[in-house]
Amino acid sequence: MYTFNSKIRYSEVGSDAALTIESLINYFQDSTIFQTQSGPASIGYLKENGLAWVLSAWQITVNRYPKLCEDVTIGTMPYELKGAMGLRNFFMDSADGERLAVANSIWTLVDVEKEMPSRITEEIASAYVLDEKLDMDYGSRKIQLPKDGEKIECQSIEITRGQIDTNKHVNNGQYIRMAVDCLGNEDFKISKLRAEYKRQARLGDVLFPVVIKSKKEDNDIYTVCLNNSEGDPVCLVELI
Repeated sequence: MYTFNSKIRYSEVGSDAALTIESLINYFQDSTIFQTQSGPASIGYLKENGLAWVLSAWQITVNRYPKLCEDVTIGTMPYELKGAMGLRNFFMDSADGERLAVANSIWTLVDVEKEMPSRITEEIASAYVLDEKLDMDYGSRKIQLPKDGEKIECQSIEITRGQIDTNKHVNNGQYIRMAVDCLGNEDFKISKLRAEYKRQARLGDVLFPVVIKSKKEDNDIYTVCLNNSEGDPVCLVELI
């Protein structure tokens, strides 16, 4: 397990002075980078070997969004490696141990040149100490589009340089920001999120978002399809 402490910054909160969902995701992403960089399978090592970890799916449950200047602990632990896939948990706790958020993620080790999955070598596997998986409600990595629901086509989004990460494609958290912006509802507080990453978008690409609003029991569910110019989904995001 890897953990680090932080204080919620002004640049990480929304109009309600609480941490935003994309800032939470940034914390989770930072924790896995910090852990990776502290071992032999660093970004530099992977780049030298033509490899990169690519996120395939997120599942996040938020119990409470911490407020501005609140002290928090962020943690992550890989719990399974198989084939080309790595499974990793995340959490954020308050200073007194309240579990604020928990997440599961599925990653694929990719040969950058071939753009194909690459089996995890013993050398890479030895860099990760596996922990027990966290207790949470694990859902499917696949997101099914609702058959019924109100469908809204949103304004197209051109990918800019600020949305690109070290792998030269759109950062995982940026897709979530796009999806949330498509809702146009600042008062909607996300308690559960799933994201399925199906393709990679790069600088200059244009995405065409479609929002499908449906209902399950008493919960509003927003499924956001971020499609490419051919109409194929690049990323699917489910927000509850």
